[in-house]
Amino acid sequence: MEELSNEKILIGKLIDELKRKVLDILNIQDISLSDIDNNAPLVGNELGIDSIDILELVTVIEKDYGVRIDNKELGQKVFASFASLAQYIYDNRTLI
Repeated sequence: MEELSNEKILIGKLIDELKRKVLDILNIQDISLSDIDNNAPLVGNELGIDSIDILELVTVIEKDYGVRIDNKELGQKVFASFASLAQYIYDNRTLI
């Protein structure tokens, strides 16, 4: 059995935390965290996330983690999936 690194464990927890925030923002209550694919595209997925929701997420991420996503090119890369978003926050957060 492969032992998970501390970074992978923390990123896994961050992915679940981000999923909860997205479900709260979208006011979705009938989907469990395990039903959401960590690597599926964030925009245009089954959750119905659109550009307005992404703007709200950018605000939440800056407030909660101290991470700025301040240009379109970076945003497209970071918001590619929950996994990419969590990795970016993990690598760049200033708030614990």
